[in-house]
Amino acid sequence: MATRIQSRFVALSSSPQRTASYWTTMAERTSAGLLSMMLEPTPAVAMTLPAEVREKLAELELELSEGDITQKGYEKKRSKLLAPYIPQIQGVDPSLQIDNRIQASSQVVLPVSKHNKSRAGNARDERFRSDLHTEAVQAALAKYKERKMPMPSKRRSVLVQSSVEACTPPDTSSASEDEGSLRRQGRLATSTPYQGHSHAAVEHWFNRVIQGSSTSSSASSTSSHPGGRSVTNSAAHAALNANATATALADLMAHTQLDNHSAPPDVTGLSERSSIHLERPQVGSVRGVSRSYNHHASMMETADVQQPDPNQPRPEGQQMSPLEGEPLGVATNWPPSLPAALQRWATTHPKNPCLTALDNAGKPVYTLTYGKLWTRSQKLAYTLLNKLSSRNEPLLMPGDRVALVFPNNDPMMFMVAFYGCLLAELVPVPIEVPLTRKDAGSQQIGFLLGSCGVTLALTTDACQKGLPKAQTGEVVTFKGWPRLLWFVTDGKHVVKPPKDWHPPVREASNDIAYIEYKTSKEGSTMGITVSHSTMLAHCQALTQACGYTEGETITNVLDFKREAGLWHGVLTSVMNRMHVISIPYSLMKVNPLSWIQKVHMYKARVAVVKSRDMHWSLLAQRDQRDISLSSLRMLIVADGANPWSISSCDAFLNVFQARGLRPEVICPCACSSEAMTVAIRRPPEMGVPPPGKAVLSMSGLSHGVIRVDTEEKLSVLTVQDVGQVMPGAVVCVVRVEGTPFLCQTDEVGEICVSSGSSGLAYYGLPGMTKNIFETIPVKPSGVSVSDRPFIRTSLLGFVGPDNLVFVVGKIDGLMVVSGRRHNADDVVATALAVEPMKFVYRGRIAVFSVSVLHDERIVVVAEQRPDASEEDSFQWMSRVLQAIDSIHQVGVYCLALVPANTLPKAPLGGIHISETKQRFLEGALHPCNVLMCPHTCVTNLPKPRQKQPEVGPASMIVGNLVAGKRIAQACGRDLGQLEDNDQARKFLYIQDVLQWRAQATPDHPLFLVLNSKGTVASTASCLQLHKRAERVAAALIGRLNTGDHVALVYPPGIDLIATFYGCLYAGCVPVTVRPPHPQNLATTLPTVKMIVEVSKSVCILTTQAIMKLLKSKEATAAVDIKSWPTVMDTDDLPRKKCPQTYKPPTPEMLAYLDFSVSTTGILAGVKMSHSATSALCRSIKLQCELYPSRQIAICLDPYCGLGLALWCLCSVYSGHQSILVPPLELESNASLWLSAVSQYKVRVTFCSYSVMEMCTKGLGSQTEALRLRNVNLSCVRTCMVVAEERPRITLTQTFSKIFKDLGLSPRAVSTTFGCRVNIAICLQPNRLGKLAEQGTSGPDPTTVYVDMRALRHDRVRLVERGSPHSLPLMESGKILPGVKVVIANTETKGPLGDSHLGEIWVSSPHNATGYYTVYGEEALHADHFNTKLSFGDTQTIWARTGYLGFLRRTDLTDASGERHDALYVVGSLDETLELRGMRYHPIDIETSVIRSHKSIAECAVFTWTNLLVVVVELEGSEQEALDLVALVTNVVLEEHYLIVGVVVVVDPGVIPINSRGEKQRMHLRDGFLADQLDPIYVAYNM
Repeated sequence: MATRIQSRFVALSSSPQRTASYWTTMAERTSAGLLSMMLEPTPAVAMTLPAEVREKLAELELELSEGDITQKGYEKKRSKLLAPYIPQIQGVDPSLQIDNRIQASSQVVLPVSKHNKSRAGNARDERFRSDLHTEAVQAALAKYKERKMPMPSKRRSVLVQSSVEACTPPDTSSASEDEGSLRRQGRLATSTPYQGHSHAAVEHWFNRVIQGSSTSSSASSTSSHPGGRSVTNSAAHAALNANATATALADLMAHTQLDNHSAPPDVTGLSERSSIHLERPQVGSVRGVSRSYNHHASMMETADVQQPDPNQPRPEGQQMSPLEGEPLGVATNWPPSLPAALQRWATTHPKNPCLTALDNAGKPVYTLTYGKLWTRSQKLAYTLLNKLSSRNEPLLMPGDRVALVFPNNDPMMFMVAFYGCLLAELVPVPIEVPLTRKDAGSQQIGFLLGSCGVTLALTTDACQKGLPKAQTGEVVTFKGWPRLLWFVTDGKHVVKPPKDWHPPVREASNDIAYIEYKTSKEGSTMGITVSHSTMLAHCQALTQACGYTEGETITNVLDFKREAGLWHGVLTSVMNRMHVISIPYSLMKVNPLSWIQKVHMYKARVAVVKSRDMHWSLLAQRDQRDISLSSLRMLIVADGANPWSISSCDAFLNVFQARGLRPEVICPCACSSEAMTVAIRRPPEMGVPPPGKAVLSMSGLSHGVIRVDTEEKLSVLTVQDVGQVMPGAVVCVVRVEGTPFLCQTDEVGEICVSSGSSGLAYYGLPGMTKNIFETIPVKPSGVSVSDRPFIRTSLLGFVGPDNLVFVVGKIDGLMVVSGRRHNADDVVATALAVEPMKFVYRGRIAVFSVSVLHDERIVVVAEQRPDASEEDSFQWMSRVLQAIDSIHQVGVYCLALVPANTLPKAPLGGIHISETKQRFLEGALHPCNVLMCPHTCVTNLPKPRQKQPEVGPASMIVGNLVAGKRIAQACGRDLGQLEDNDQARKFLYIQDVLQWRAQATPDHPLFLVLNSKGTVASTASCLQLHKRAERVAAALIGRLNTGDHVALVYPPGIDLIATFYGCLYAGCVPVTVRPPHPQNLATTLPTVKMIVEVSKSVCILTTQAIMKLLKSKEATAAVDIKSWPTVMDTDDLPRKKCPQTYKPPTPEMLAYLDFSVSTTGILAGVKMSHSATSALCRSIKLQCELYPSRQIAICLDPYCGLGLALWCLCSVYSGHQSILVPPLELESNASLWLSAVSQYKVRVTFCSYSVMEMCTKGLGSQTEALRLRNVNLSCVRTCMVVAEERPRITLTQTFSKIFKDLGLSPRAVSTTFGCRVNIAICLQPNRLGKLAEQGTSGPDPTTVYVDMRALRHDRVRLVERGSPHSLPLMESGKILPGVKVVIANTETKGPLGDSHLGEIWVSSPHNATGYYTVYGEEALHADHFNTKLSFGDTQTIWARTGYLGFLRRTDLTDASGERHDALYVVGSLDETLELRGMRYHPIDIETSVIRSHKSIAECAVFTWTNLLVVVVELEGSEQEALDLVALVTNVVLEEHYLIVGVVVVVDPGVIPINSRGEKQRMHLRDGFLADQLDPIYVAYNM
């Protein structure tokens, strides 16, 4: 880890002697210039090779970069060439190699590396080269050599390609010595535990001891290590099963301390030693971490908001004063405007060449003379003004904006169009040619055109033909573009003006001359307006600064539509009657040497290039023999402001000095779209001071100060000057953020310019214009520097000695992480110094920052080579993380590799950064490898909550009274006061009610069961049910004893209900069990077996079909079928009357057992006594007003909870008819339930969330078809969702919205709440219409919004709808008659106030009497059913529901005029996650995650030894799997302040769900730990 420098710093403005020595030191440090390439072999070695070998190597390189030879062929030929010289090479001392590398003589022709395979699309690569930097990176990596990261597990189908043949053999010549040993085939990476504290710097790295993944499928964990590079050796692997390794990883992450600038993770390979440790986890030095270290709490619990470092370097120099350029001289013959200059040359020198255009072969296609340019521009101007009309009105008026859409290989047509517009007094807006409707950034260009009011686009015939067309044959309207008329400017479409027509050639005015587009860091496009006078002044300033003279020849490689290419190659050239040779980008790709050949051929005096072009020309050395660059007096490097351009300049000079290139002609310049040319190094004849170089400490730069690097050899940035300020301009450097105070002399700030030769404004954006174009720099005293406004250039830099301007970066590439500045280009350079050529394409790498949790986070995206293996790429990624941490002391948040050629390209090659960032944030990047490191980067998490000692009970009561809060307690209506003519009340037992009904109303229909076709499958009247029950009882009596438990395994239907009562008649205890699924016996049959065993059932009653299934061959695979108790089928029972029905001696006796699997995966059976059963039925009857004349529809499973009660008990008790719709039937007919409700005009209906979900998903688009089938839901008064969870607001609202069209009242849908201890605590019978007016109804269910952050601290704070962090909660229904509810503290068991979240306790006559378990754990759960408050009302017996919630007294009143108490259920206590001292509810995190990407179908979260694991179901193509990793991590950080430890992407349907539609998170966790999920991808966040 590079230490931060705190040496004594020299202020730049101190005495001349010191300043001079300061710069000499820097010059010495970079004596021979920084060579630009990481070479193989190194320059030292290159000198030991004969010339012809070097020549052949160069040719080989070019063949590889052109794609004429495969990587394999290249390796073969290269090793053959080098074979004779290998001994010499290996003999070279590494330190000598480094020295020689710096002092390599300029005559050496350097062979070129194979890094340049993909130079076609690379605009950013060659700038980022410096051998010094490469060495720094290799040295940094040497510290961390031989570490291994845990590989993510990836399903085969997601692998890019990982065949052994595709792996390039390791090649160590370009890397440092240490690295060679790292990646030898088959070698096991090991790591020794730290000795003492000698490696203190690395102590805060994560040393994770896991390989593969805990949930990788066995296929994927082997497939990702091709070529026998097993990550663990077999012995160690055998010793550890997945679970042990997994726990080790989790443990490690739980005990890791992080430094303030937390380094990225480096994960040790698993060696034999560590595997032994893992079996004895109590050993202190396990996992290579010292014993004391283990006792730190998890990072999540210790992370604090980052404090600024008190020792950080601060500027010490004097206040800078604005720097003035030389005065702008006025030459007598300068024209009054640019059109006037053109007119003059067309008259005096009509035959002089103005522009030569080249084709893709480099041959001149056409030379445009000044005379031709004038006449053609004149023709176009006349045509535009006079021949284009709409409705007899001229289409264009002077001042209108016109788009210029010209390809980069047609400068001539562009020039004619540009000057034609100027002559017609129209405003040209040059833009790129849109190729497809979805071009990167094309939408933003459209926005610019729209805001400029552009209606006409000028283009060439060839270009117009190439544009995408609509069916009408017209050019399509591109996304986001205004409707345009396309006009072709080729000769045949323009008209010769009459003799008396002359264009107005006026003096340069302040009217807009042209608009140049610029794309901001965020991707938005602005138009910068340039007036005629500033355009002319800029041409004059450039003429003076560059010493342009009339008739000079200039070679232009840049884009002629904007910036330096336009300024030099189209505008200034015409002012000075120069001849421009324009080199198209397409030619440069084919022949990178073309511009040098043209300089030689035309004896050009000036060339305008980018560092990329200089670099590319180095690749084609074999063609350089007869070339002379001696004619050049100025080689303008347009991107000279990029600090990394220096290496290209030096390398170029190294090679071409021998061909006549003089060192002093290289003139870097600094430009900005807004301020135009800011500074340029003057040509040598102007008598300017020699160029300067600075070697600066990157650590200092990150704090915004300039420190000459002294002791630190690693993180340095070498920058060259960009010359002097432009003539007539004033430059100052101001602070980047806040008030624009002038910087001190040793401080880096934003360069600002005030001059008459820069842009004026952003078109149509006055606010942004004010910020950028009208900055008034101020001194520390607050006095403004000048009354002239300055323009912010977005260049970061400082003014050095001799008034030279230095640029260290751009605002666009600035990333401010934890208060420190980092430049994207610098990070790219570091990433590229990690021997990337085998894994990624050099020029295809993007670095940007995204804002997550109130800070910027660095993201690195690179294109992976198709032949890079999974493991190699992963290894490279982990090394990049280490290098960036070491050099820049900043962690990378996310490193992603995408398949080759998938990153969005900018118009002239290079990567479209803002579009890449946009895709990353939208989850549309589709990476093939991702490494997220939130644990190491995120150091600003809020402080974890410290548990306070609990307040005593008495103080709580007093505190609540003082605060005016009431104790949170509520109850339903009092059963004693409810007078109702309830005949069933006379009977103590439900079976007696059935017998009574069979006598009193024998033919009254009780049940009607529907099949999937919607037809009646079976019915039962009171008498029929009684008779069928008697038959069952007759079969049981004599075989079984009173009180025996009988398992009823039936599909939903009348049989189940009849056998239920048959058991009661016979004195047996029925246990309803869901039958096994014939297609899925393996998972469903063991549950049946378990319930039968746990319930101690002595007999199973079932149908013939299920009986066969239980004893089938398939069943033997799942369970031991010999151990089933007696199985009886009840299909054909004899018509026997039972002698007498059993009368229980007391109502407290057990009536039935209710078994269900809780959401935490626990099978719990509760005991329901006869008295509780009757009380339950009476309470539901009163709440829902159920009478024999009523019909209700039930679409629930009949096996447990309220579903069982509604199916089997309520109809018999209340006498109403139940229309039973088995939910399973909805799978084949989704509209079955709603059609039944409509057909039978049902007022009250019950369903589950899974049924509701099936209807919203299956019928969402079919409401029209249902209406045509006369489905009408206006009859529904109440639709109650039966659940044991927090109401799912989104689902109920969606359901109401979809079926509103079928007449469903928005008030009809409500929820219920019950749990194991009491299956019906709340029911919300919404009554609409007359009943509501009569006042018999309760109020509508209310929804409140609570603060999610307060909820994590068990506080309830109501907030407004839509406020940040608000969570909507819906009341769970009205409390049933006879039910009392209190909210209690889970630990002290004391009652809580209204504003607290606590456990819901319930007291009611229909509470269950206890758990029925076989394992004798009753004592453990005794207080679930019989518990008392620790203070307050200490007499009442309560049952604990295990759910957290709160009570709120609402403003609504119920029928009795009392204010209504609403109960809100927040979630199950067992499922809450205790993280960082706070209580989280999984559903809240899951809701955030599902919202983060459209392809996430479902999500479940759980913790695993302090790590948060997020499992997401991917509904989409598998290539989207890796997009989800970053989005999931981001959203959980942003909204919940939690770091996700593991992201598991699985197929739809993997997350287990119970019959009520509730997620079984614990089952999922078990599946994850047992490696049974078959995930698509598993990512371990570092």
